Amino acid sequence: MMYFELKAILSFSGDLREGKETLQQNIEDANKDLLKRGVPKNVSGGALIEDYTIEGSDLCIKITSDRYVRAHDALIRLKKSLSEAMGRKHRVGVRDIKIIDYMIRFEIDRPPVEKLKLPFVDELELDGKTCIISVKNLTQDQLANNYVDRIIQRIKEKIDAQYYEGKEELWELIWESGDKKPVWTRDPTEEMEKRGWIKQGPTKGKWFYRPQAAKILRCMEEIAVKEVLEPLGFQEVIESTMVPFDVWQETGHMEGVPNEVYYICEPKSRDPEEWEEFVDLVNISKEVPVDKLKELVTAPRAGICYAQCPLMYWSLRNTTIADDSLPVLLYERTVPSARYESGGRHGIERVDEFHRIEPIYIGTKEQLLTLKEDLIERYTHVFQNILDLEWRMAKVAPFYMQQSGHGDEDGEEDLGTIDFEAYMPYRGDRNDSKWLEFQNLSIFKKYTKAFNIKAQSKDLYSGCSGIGLERWSAAFLAQKGLDPNNWPSKFNKICGNLPKGLNLL
Repeated sequence: MMYFELKAILSFSGDLREGKETLQQNIEDANKDLLKRGVPKNVSGGALIEDYTIEGSDLCIKITSDRYVRAHDALIRLKKSLSEAMGRKHRVGVRDIKIIDYMIRFEIDRPPVEKLKLPFVDELELDGKTCIISVKNLTQDQLANNYVDRIIQRIKEKIDAQYYEGKEELWELIWESGDKKPVWTRDPTEEMEKRGWIKQGPTKGKWFYRPQAAKILRCMEEIAVKEVLEPLGFQEVIESTMVPFDVWQETGHMEGVPNEVYYICEPKSRDPEEWEEFVDLVNISKEVPVDKLKELVTAPRAGICYAQCPLMYWSLRNTTIADDSLPVLLYERTVPSARYESGGRHGIERVDEFHRIEPIYIGTKEQLLTLKEDLIERYTHVFQNILDLEWRMAKVAPFYMQQSGHGDEDGEEDLGTIDFEAYMPYRGDRNDSKWLEFQNLSIFKKYTKAFNIKAQSKDLYSGCSGIGLERWSAAFLAQKGLDPNNWPSKFNKICGNLPKGLNLL
């Protein structure tokens, strides 16, 4: 059940007293017809102008409504109708709308665990499973752009998130390789750092890979491309490292992970004269004057790549793909990903900057389900026959998808996400320690819908399967160690000899 009560002022461009009868007739007609449009047949309801007064050029109005015709929608309808009627007869029209108070009452599934705060909401009260909010200061454009419905939906989402916060992912084992004896139980990152293969920095959560480690990452890249992607017909693309906000709004990243994005600022000008004082301060103080720098750069409008898939989908926005080009199979491997991990960093497997190959695929459901099996077969070949890992597959759905009812895409059991996990011996016993998610595979509809990607005559699905080079390397080195003599022969044949590296005194 929903109830809306809106008090607003419609300010006209001239005095309303001469057009009082026109206003009265138009409001009566609106109550009978205009504000009832959208209500199902044989159902009573809609919006109603319950009271109004004229004060000079202002029309003060009170509208109540139910869920069929929201009061703010009724107000916008009324504004257009009154502007036409008053303009035609009295040469005045609505110049502005001001919301005095907007009370909304709606049902929630359960009360919040903690107090809620939202923009645009002045008051929020709870009466059992009834939520009552007061919304003020919304503009006409914000009303027309559906802010009210989004506020209501956001309240429900935040309540659900409170109940599910901290819950583990839905996890269902699909397959496992069985136990394999590791050659050691050391943390490969710590050992590589001791040997000078990697160096931490230059800023937190990042690594510099010296020749030996770089060779291992490039070997993993070659295996992924030659043994997984090329045999299945994937084609390479190259994209930008910068992603504008509108793309992330379409994919949901700006709502889901804004606290993990690295943002980009641009210079307001490249005129050397405008930067002269900044350069002087750097020269004299031998420090970067950050406060001065803030004056010289724009507010962020883009961020560094979080994952490569959004821009690949964006590149196909508003296109129709020929049926004979399906499935679309693309991959990108040039752009590093940046994610602010804060306290969650560890080794080379959980970092702020990492290198990955991102395959995406677009096609019919049948095509992508076939591709899913083909990808699993190719990954299994790599993990079993080349890397010789102890690993497993599990169907997963993160808690935020469970609580919103989207654990399976559109309720389809054969879609969703599969995680590939590797045992990390240095973390402890395989039955009690946390395994590393080092590969995944997803199929969903979300991005074809978000970017309006269509086929000639078929319903399209999409998906991705990010291949993290650091994750593959961490899983392999945690089980096989740093001595190539202990590595599988098929891996050594592909990788060849490691470089000598540097002798640093």
